[in-house]
Amino acid sequence: MKILVINSGSSSIKYKLFQMPGRKLLSKGSIEHIAEKGSEIKDHYTGLKLILSKIDSIEAVGHRVVHGAERFKKPILVDKAVIRKIKQCAAIAPLHNPANLAGITACAKLIPGIKQVAVFDTAFHQSIPDYAYIYGLPYEFYTKLGIRKYGFHGTSHEYVAHEAARILNKKLHQLKIITCHLGNGCSITAVDKGKSIDTSMGFTPLEGLVMGTRCGDLDPALIPHIMRKRKLNVDEIDILLNKASGLKGISGISNDMRILEEKAGKGDKRAKLARDIFVYRIRKYIGAYTAIMSGCDCLVFTAGIGENQGSVRSKITKNIFKHLKKAPKVLVIPTNEELMIAKQTYLLIKDGLLR
Repeated sequence: MKILVINSGSSSIKYKLFQMPGRKLLSKGSIEHIAEKGSEIKDHYTGLKLILSKIDSIEAVGHRVVHGAERFKKPILVDKAVIRKIKQCAAIAPLHNPANLAGITACAKLIPGIKQVAVFDTAFHQSIPDYAYIYGLPYEFYTKLGIRKYGFHGTSHEYVAHEAARILNKKLHQLKIITCHLGNGCSITAVDKGKSIDTSMGFTPLEGLVMGTRCGDLDPALIPHIMRKRKLNVDEIDILLNKASGLKGISGISNDMRILEEKAGKGDKRAKLARDIFVYRIRKYIGAYTAIMSGCDCLVFTAGIGENQGSVRSKITKNIFKHLKKAPKVLVIPTNEELMIAKQTYLLIKDGLLR
């Protein structure tokens, strides 16, 4: 079955075409600068029309959708009701869900007879128990406003957890795995018996680890304090925390860990501080997740920093499991969210055909 995987962003569309179940990548590509000044690609419809002109005989389309809130706990065939619910989730993910929907609606017009499947970044984390996802706020903030931990990077965490079990030649439900997705955005997930039981990102991708430009965990009282001191409005504090903090804000140099490692090696104190804070926060989360699972069989690193910067991995793992009787396996597994989306799309379509 030929499955086209679409990642439709605000100004770009990335795609991969797979032959399933053989997991064979047939083609891939991207369309950039959608709707930007001077671009010939005026909208997602035009971009997808160009992509589809290069591809023959698609049998299904799998779409990455960032936020499914509590409405979507697993991949789902797209219909009008699903589209309506994804729109409703856009209030929580205003930068991502509308762009994801643009890809879905464009495909519906261009290839109306082809089944489409929505795969949600948040779905893998819907197994997190309520005592781990409810914040210490009045309970009606959860019931009326949907404020809770949702978690992100779920497709990546699920993929590398499955790959870890395959590499270790173990059943996933037999393992306690900690997965570390470390790129410009970073998150860690505790995977117990194949299910996410906690993750570092929260209501938004801002919570948790120190990231490239995001602050991660901090004292909430700092936000009004900084707003008063710097006379910032809501939009300005949002930009500060999301785009001017993290490694970039601490170092004053860059959000690129490769540059910071080089600078730290030459004696730059703030570059070293940024790296050390990054490492410390990750070690703290790994320790916490080892505790809540009463052990760890495998620690997985993935994404840009996780896959490619061995010096950072070494600092994270140094003596971290010396208190355990048996040290976990440490694996570096390249993430492949598109393949995971193709796999889930294939299984959902196949299940429907068998019925």
